[in-house]
Amino acid sequence: MANNNQEEPIEKQLWKAADKLRKNIDAAEYKHVVLGLIFLRYISDAFAALHRRLVSEQHLGADPEDRDEYRAENVFFVPPSARWGYLQARAKAPEIGKDVDSAMDAIERDNASLRGVLPKVYARGNLDPTSLGGLVDLISNVALDAAQERSADVLGHVFEYFLGEFALAEGKKGGQFYTPKSVVKLLVEMLEPFQGRVLDPCCGSGGMFVQSETFVARHQGRLSDISIYGQESNLTTWRLAKMNLAIRGIDSSQVVWNNEGSFLNDAHKDLKADYVIANPPFNDSDWSGDLLRGDARWQYGEPPNGNANYAWIQHFVYHLSPGGQAGFVLAKGALTSKTSGEGDIRRELVEAGLVDCVVNLPAKLFLNTQIPVSLWFLSRNRANGKFRDRRQEILFIDARNLGHLINRRTREFSDEDIAAIAGAYHNWRNRNGKYEDVAGFCKAAPLARVRELDYVLTPGRYVGLPDEEDDFDFAERFAALQAELAFQIAEETHLNMLIQENLAKVIFDDSVG
Repeated sequence: MANNNQEEPIEKQLWKAADKLRKNIDAAEYKHVVLGLIFLRYISDAFAALHRRLVSEQHLGADPEDRDEYRAENVFFVPPSARWGYLQARAKAPEIGKDVDSAMDAIERDNASLRGVLPKVYARGNLDPTSLGGLVDLISNVALDAAQERSADVLGHVFEYFLGEFALAEGKKGGQFYTPKSVVKLLVEMLEPFQGRVLDPCCGSGGMFVQSETFVARHQGRLSDISIYGQESNLTTWRLAKMNLAIRGIDSSQVVWNNEGSFLNDAHKDLKADYVIANPPFNDSDWSGDLLRGDARWQYGEPPNGNANYAWIQHFVYHLSPGGQAGFVLAKGALTSKTSGEGDIRRELVEAGLVDCVVNLPAKLFLNTQIPVSLWFLSRNRANGKFRDRRQEILFIDARNLGHLINRRTREFSDEDIAAIAGAYHNWRNRNGKYEDVAGFCKAAPLARVRELDYVLTPGRYVGLPDEEDDFDFAERFAALQAELAFQIAEETHLNMLIQENLAKVIFDDSVG
């Protein structure tokens, strides 16, 4: 697509155009329509690139229609009726919905790893063929580099951007399949998963894996040095994860679905991972805890039936290798809770030397909850040779004052915020790190102090107040509040006008009633 607006990235232009074609379809349903087409375009382009090469090598014995040629190169085979060029030519046909559904079926038949993954929703009555054809044209116009790797980068980026926008559009439900990118990036930057096995037992749409591979690539590592293992209990979310990973060329053969979930049916029972990165459901009260009394995973105490937070923590610990590390999101209440034995489990985790760092997060980072949230970092071996001996300390970071609003309801971390938090952790953890406590931000607390506070792990209890009273600028703060008030008044006026317009469209029929 030609980028007419040089100030607006292509993914934003695409999103606006695709959103116009959505009409009255729910975002939750429309995301499968759009993301399925982006995925189809990606695998068709990858197939076409290899197909062209094989045609040019026919004199050497290459066969461009031999499925094994594509399997050998880790490229999906795309049958003729599913190739993008064919569908693009059929975009204006009334049967375009059936054509796309048939294309998805044909691809699944020829590629075992995609069976049951692709959406077949295009012939449904609520999807207007004209709008669908417009969407096919829109995605056809995405300008791609001739190089396959660059093409995958662009489409992978568009896919990820659309996942985030759909999550925003779905609001609370969006948070069930998507963890905000800046939170995922912070977890990965803290843990630095350069090599080994990475596990996410509640993997959503696979964002932790994508970011882990991005981290390795950015640091000139080898992608083959990490392998990923995942599990998801929601079938449609698992399908998104499989497409999200395939479009990035990430092997998802160990990312599995079962509707029982990781507690009742652990798909990777024997796995000991080098890294566990996860965003489990907060405060889940329906986790079948009563069926799992005496489970081998509860080494530090039986988690209560009414809340799965400490079951998740112990599930993660159970799957860590002897030198493994875990980073995960959890409701902030888990840092202080003493009900139903949770305080006892937390004490055991601390005394076992597992808790390495706790980060308090600002509000509005997550789409699905306004519950205060924190990050936990655990390490199996805090006396190892890789880092300095930290067994007598826990690092507390209070990041509540970091981040910026991208709209009224949503906040995100900048790269500078992430660097500040991860930098404090690495400087504290590394042998030659230049770590210093910063009042109001970070504190390396001795275990004696944690015991004194009865194992409450809220960072605010340790880091103290910032030394910033002298820096407070009343005029600057007042101006900011004035600007925010003006914005809210303008928005209220706009909404009132919309309500009036819509009310004016309501036609009453006096003959009824």
